[in-house]
Amino acid sequence: MEGFQFSASVRVRFADTDAQGIAHHSNYLVWFEVARVEFLEHFAGGYQRLRDEGIESLVLAAHVRFDAPALFDDRLRVHTRCLDVRGARFRFEYAVERGVTVLAEGWTEHGTVDARTLRATRTPEWLRSAIAPASAGEPRPPRRSG
Repeated sequence: MEGFQFSASVRVRFADTDAQGIAHHSNYLVWFEVARVEFLEHFAGGYQRLRDEGIESLVLAAHVRFDAPALFDDRLRVHTRCLDVRGARFRFEYAVERGVTVLAEGWTEHGTVDARTLRATRTPEWLRSAIAPASAGEPRPPRRSG
């Protein structure tokens, strides 16, 4: 997907669906987390590295816009990128795709805090450097399906 250099695979489980056979909206935030954790593993040594360094990453805000439903047994790609790393904040953007159809788009905003005190602390330079190659270039909006 244009503008994204990383994606993770998810499969819609029966337990993810509602009475209409559609993936419940709350699952998208779980799928965002799956992609975010895999992104950090791929580019920065994993979320555990943050924790080992005494840093936690808290979700400050989240947004999802739904365009088409995901259904039981769909194989999805959750594209993700990390942008706007400034001070103690950064933002992940996501696009959930089935084949070439974009089902949903969204973002999560995060803050880095000291694990002991939960006080805001600058995003570590090693993390900034690790994710920079994955976020290089001008961010472009995901392509839209017709």
